[in-house]
Amino acid sequence: MSHAPARHDARRRSRGTLRSVLVAGTGIATLAVAGPVGAQTLDPLPGGEASAAAVSEDPAVAAGRPGEIVVTARRRIENVQDVPLAISVIGGDTLDAQGAYNINRLTQLQPTLQFFSTNPRNTFINIRGIGAPFGLTNDGFEQGVGIYVDQVYYNRIASATLDFVDVERIEVLRGPQGTLYGKNTTAGAINITTRAPTFDFEGRAEVSAGNYNFKQGKVSVSGPLSDTLAARVSLSTTDRRGTIYNVTSGNWINSQDSLGVRGSLLWKPSEDVRVTLSGDFNLQDPICCGQVYARVGTTQRALNRQYAALTALFPGYQVPSTNPFDRLTDLDAELAARNELGGASVRVEWDLGPGTLTSVTAWRYWDWGPKNDRDFTGLPIYTKVNNPTHQDQYTQELRYAYDASKLDFVVGAFAFYQKNHTTGIQETGPAASAWLLAPSSALSRNPAVLNGMTAENDILLKNLSLAAFGKLNWHATDRLTISPGIRVNYDKKEGHYDSVVTGTASDGTRQLITNDTTDPYYNDPWTAAQRGTQSSQFFEPNFSDWNVSYDLYLSYDIADDVMGYATYARSFKTGGINLNGVPSRPDGTPALEVAEIDPEKVDHFEVGLKTQFWGRRATLNLTGFWTQIKDFQASVISNISGSNVLRGYLANADKVRVRGVEAEFSVRPSERLSAYLNGAFTDHEFVKFVDAPCPPELAGGGTGAVIGAPATPGTNSPANCDVSGQWLPGVSKWAFSWGTEYNLPATVLGREGQAYVGYDASYRSKFSSNASRSIYTDISGYSVHNFRAGFRTEAFDIFGWVRNAFDEEYFESLAVTPGNTGLISAQLADPQTWGGTIRFSF
Repeated sequence: MSHAPARHDARRRSRGTLRSVLVAGTGIATLAVAGPVGAQTLDPLPGGEASAAAVSEDPAVAAGRPGEIVVTARRRIENVQDVPLAISVIGGDTLDAQGAYNINRLTQLQPTLQFFSTNPRNTFINIRGIGAPFGLTNDGFEQGVGIYVDQVYYNRIASATLDFVDVERIEVLRGPQGTLYGKNTTAGAINITTRAPTFDFEGRAEVSAGNYNFKQGKVSVSGPLSDTLAARVSLSTTDRRGTIYNVTSGNWINSQDSLGVRGSLLWKPSEDVRVTLSGDFNLQDPICCGQVYARVGTTQRALNRQYAALTALFPGYQVPSTNPFDRLTDLDAELAARNELGGASVRVEWDLGPGTLTSVTAWRYWDWGPKNDRDFTGLPIYTKVNNPTHQDQYTQELRYAYDASKLDFVVGAFAFYQKNHTTGIQETGPAASAWLLAPSSALSRNPAVLNGMTAENDILLKNLSLAAFGKLNWHATDRLTISPGIRVNYDKKEGHYDSVVTGTASDGTRQLITNDTTDPYYNDPWTAAQRGTQSSQFFEPNFSDWNVSYDLYLSYDIADDVMGYATYARSFKTGGINLNGVPSRPDGTPALEVAEIDPEKVDHFEVGLKTQFWGRRATLNLTGFWTQIKDFQASVISNISGSNVLRGYLANADKVRVRGVEAEFSVRPSERLSAYLNGAFTDHEFVKFVDAPCPPELAGGGTGAVIGAPATPGTNSPANCDVSGQWLPGVSKWAFSWGTEYNLPATVLGREGQAYVGYDASYRSKFSSNASRSIYTDISGYSVHNFRAGFRTEAFDIFGWVRNAFDEEYFESLAVTPGNTGLISAQLADPQTWGGTIRFSF
C-alpha cells in the first residue's frame, strides 16, 4: 500500500517539498532556515546522515523519526529526503570527529568537491569539475561555487578559507542554484550554518594536540541575557608547525596559525519577530606558502634556456632534494600569507500573514598580505612578489516567503557591492639576468641589467550586482510538485590597472620601462632587455550586462520514502574583466579586445532518486547529471599581435561538458553500528577549445610555420593549442568516500558511556593539474585513510586520532613554473598526523 498521500500531507504541514529552500531565498543554506529557536540537525552519522530526533523548543519538532535529517523553519519540520536537489548535509559533530575544520579537509567527505590552494588568494573550489578557472588568480572574475555563511554571500573564495567556528552543519548543493542562491552559483553552493544563540545556558570546549606541534582549542558559550535576548560567543584557534623545511631560511613553512572569533545576539521582541546580530573576526598568519621541486620536464625552449642549463650558470647551486616527499625547499624570498577577514550582519525575520518576511544586511572586509617567491628556486631571480589586497563588500537581501495548501512561493531582491584594491610590488634580483635573458646576449652575463627592476601595481575593482528573483511551488497533486523559478540579474564591473615598471638604464639612472617609442630611453640596450621581460601598462576595463536564470523542478512521490525528481536549469556566471594585465599590441598599447570576459551560459539537466528503506535505517540516493557550458571562462596564454611578452589572462572556451552519476548510501543497522559509502563517476571534457594555453612540452620555442615535436628543445611552438576533447583540470573520473563507526556500552572511572572506534577514507583517481593537460602534470590516484577511537558520555568525549594513517605520499597540485624552463613545482598534502582531543559540554 502506498503512503505517498500521507507523506505529502506531513510534508505540507512542514511547508512543502521545497518550503525551507524557498524561505532560504538566495542567501541561506538549503535546509538551514534557522528560526530563533535554533534549527538543529539530527545526531550525525559519519557520512553526514542522522540518527535521532531534532532538539527543539517545540515538542512536535522534537519527535522526528529515526533516519531523518531535520531542521526547523518557523517551528516546522523538513526532511532532506523530501528536497529534490543533489545535496549533502554534514553535521558539526561529524566535522569535529573527522578533523574537517576547513573547506580543504571537507573534500575528503565530499567526492565531487574539489579544492586547490597554493595560498588563500590562489584558491579554487569546484563542484563536479566546474566553478573556477584553474591556475590563474584574477580579481575581475567570479567563482562558480557560492559560499554562504549564516545567509551571507562571500564573494571571494580567499575570504572563505577560514577555519570553521562553532559550525552547526554544512550543506553542499551540487549543480546550478541560480534562482534560489543567486549570484554565480553555476556549479553549486556551500552553505555553512553556525550555531545560533539559545535561551538555555549551554557551553562546549575542546582541546586537541598532536604531532608537528599541532594545537587547537575551541570554546563556545550561549545563554539568555533577558527573557527576549540571547547571546552566543565562540572562539577557535589552531597552530601547527609547517610540514616543509626551508633550508635557506631555516624555517618550517606551510604552517598553520589561525584565530577565529564569532559572536551573535538574538532578540525576540515577540513570537513573530526575530532579529539576529552577528559579527566575526578571523586571522591567519602562518609562515606560508611555498612549493617544492617535483620534477623537470623538457620543453621546446632552447636547451641552454631550460632548467638544467640555467641552474648550471650558478656554480654550487643545487636543489636540496629531487624527491618532493623529502619535504625540502630552498626558497630565498620572504614568505607570508597574512589573511584577515571579518564582518557584521543583521538578519530580521518577521512572520507576516501566511508567510515570512526576511531581511539580511551585511558588511564584510578582507585584508590579504602576501609575500611570495615567484621563481620557485633558491636563486635571487624574483626577490619580491607581494600584492596585498583590501576588499569591502556590502550585501542586502529582502525576501517574502508565502505558504498555502496548494501553492507556495518566495519573491525577493538582492543587492551586492564590492570594492577591491590591490597595491603590490614585484622586484627582480641579481640572478634574473642570467635566468630571464637569452644566453646569446652579453647582457645575460651582467647581473646589474635586471637587478632591481621593479613593477609597482595599482589595481582597483568596483563590482555592482542587482537582482530580483522568484520561485513557485505548485502542488499539482498529492504526489506531484512543479517548481519553476526565475532570477533577473544586472552586473557592472569597473576596473583600473596601472603597473609602473622601472629599471636601471645603461647609464646608471632609473628609468620607466615603457612601450612608448618616443621615450628617450626606448632604445637603450638595458631598458630594451627589461622591456622584453616586463613593461608598464595602464588600462581601465569595464563590463555590464543583464542576464536571466531560470529553472524547472519536477518531483514525484513514487511511494512512501521514495521520491523521484527531474531538473532543467539555465544559469549564468557573470562576465568579468582581466585585471592581471593583458598582452600588448606591436605599438605597445594594451590589447583591450581581450580585457573583457564574456558570461558563462549553462544548460543543466538532472534526474534523481531519493530512497529510504529497512525501517529508515538505510538511505540510498542516486543522481544523474549533464551540464554544458558555453563561453566557459578559462586561462589562456598569448602574445597577441606580435607582443614580445607572453601574458596569461582569462578568456572564453567555446564549450565544455560535464556529466556523471553520483550515489550516496548510509546505513545504521543498530545503535552500535553505522556506515556510509559515497561515490561519483564524472565524465568531463573541453568539447571545443581551440585557442587554449599549450602545455609545457609544446611551449617555449620559437615562432614559425613548422611546429616541433613535443618536448623537443629548440623547435617552434604553437601560439595556442587545440585541447578539444581533453580533460578539464582538477577532475577525477572516479571519486569515493566511505567510513564506519562502531560503539559498545562501557563504564570508565564510574562514568557510563560508549567506547567507540571509527574509520573514514577517500579515494580519487588520476586527474590533470594544469589548465591544458600535460605529460608532466597528471596526478596519480590516491587514497587517504583516517582512524579514531575513544570514549564518550553526554558530558565529554576523549579520543585519539590518526589522519592519513598510511602516510600516503601524494600531490594536491602540480604547477608549471614561469618561463618554460621545465621546472614543475608541487603542493604537498599533509603527511601522517596523529593526536588526541578532549571535548566537554556543559
